[in-house]
Amino acid sequence: MKKFIAIICGLWTTTACAALPDSIVRPVNSHFTYDIGSSIIANTYLTPLKYTGWGMRIGYDRTQAMKFRPEHMVQRITAGIDLDRTLNPAGNAKMWRLTGDFDYGITYRMRLPQNITVAGGLSTGIDIGVIYNTRNGNNPVAVEAAWTINITGALMWHHTLLGKKLLLTYRPTIPITGVFFSPGYGELFYEISLGDHSGLAHCAWWGNYFRMENLLTADISFGATELRLGFRNNILSTRVNNITTRVVTCAAVIGIGGTWMSLNPYKGISADARIISATY
Repeated sequence: MKKFIAIICGLWTTTACAALPDSIVRPVNSHFTYDIGSSIIANTYLTPLKYTGWGMRIGYDRTQAMKFRPEHMVQRITAGIDLDRTLNPAGNAKMWRLTGDFDYGITYRMRLPQNITVAGGLSTGIDIGVIYNTRNGNNPVAVEAAWTINITGALMWHHTLLGKKLLLTYRPTIPITGVFFSPGYGELFYEISLGDHSGLAHCAWWGNYFRMENLLTADISFGATELRLGFRNNILSTRVNNITTRVVTCAAVIGIGGTWMSLNPYKGISADARIISATY
């Protein structure tokens, strides 16, 4: 009987210890960035001409391991505001473009040898903005609006350079479906305001809506602060209602950020806590 009680107590102790949740800390890696580079805009709703000039962007990027399977599942939030100023071939007319975007995604990552990590998954995002042509009188503005579901991923390699942590990352994002806005060819926004709302929303697929973002970054750690240097390329191509839109931007990226943890000041962090990074 004593042996039986000892076995039961041992099993209960083992089960109880196994049921105890691990103390997991999921640091947040975030960066504020500034982009500056070239921009090409073509929008046949406003003009048949291609406009070229410069573009800039202010952005925010946040990644964190998820509570569910944090070793493999990573969530990412990005947001930004873009401003482009372009000129027609003669240089006597301007076209401005102002857009904002927000995207949330989840990827599954795998760590490979040689400090390489690959990840793939889905994201969903909203893009909205306007294009303004200073030369047009009756119809000077075109509206951009889209909600998309995207495939996204990452290829990361971390190393040490001159005693500093270095993280190289390539992130592509490509919409696969969604909904986007476009008026009819020659349809004025005044007509839309009077109640002509038919044919404004269109199902997005690669035949009428293609967009791709390529982001290459190098994060260099200086203690608790990280310097981000990189390159961003954005391609947007739509064709619907006999209206064609093309936007291509190439920009250098510079940013500042770091990794931080949200802790209870009264409890701190336990000695056996597991810290699971979203990037390493």
